[in-house]
Amino acid sequence: MPTHSETRKLPYTAQQMYDLVADVGSYPKFLPWCAAARIRKVTPKGDHEVMDADLVISFKVFREKFGSRVVLWPEQMKIDTEYLDGPFRYMKSNWAFRDADGGGCEVDFFVDFEFKNAVLQGIIGVVFNEAMQRIVRAFERRAAELYG
Repeated sequence: MPTHSETRKLPYTAQQMYDLVADVGSYPKFLPWCAAARIRKVTPKGDHEVMDADLVISFKVFREKFGSRVVLWPEQMKIDTEYLDGPFRYMKSNWAFRDADGGGCEVDFFVDFEFKNAVLQGIIGVVFNEAMQRIVRAFERRAAELYG
């Protein structure tokens, strides 16, 4: 149902931003509402890796664990995520990173999801765009801490 898409130009390399987003295990250190992360397994597949991971999202009185499959494409500088199990009807997100002319990089981010729980979906619907902007800003702040 709700989708969010944006492109940001950042003063870091595409490789730095790719590495930051690919480090799912570190999300609880800086992402709002991310209480825990666990990497179930990582499977090399030649030109890409498949990572199955669990994230625990904590928002007000809701605390939900969900599993996702993260496909890491290091050569193409892309990361695709699809939903495995948890509170969503569906969830997918995509990241793409490219070095920009004159330095820095451009980061494309897209997410589309729907919760099974109508109450939670209603709450998120009200604050969805603000929540997605907070998440993107959290990645930017983390990049400044690591690379700035």
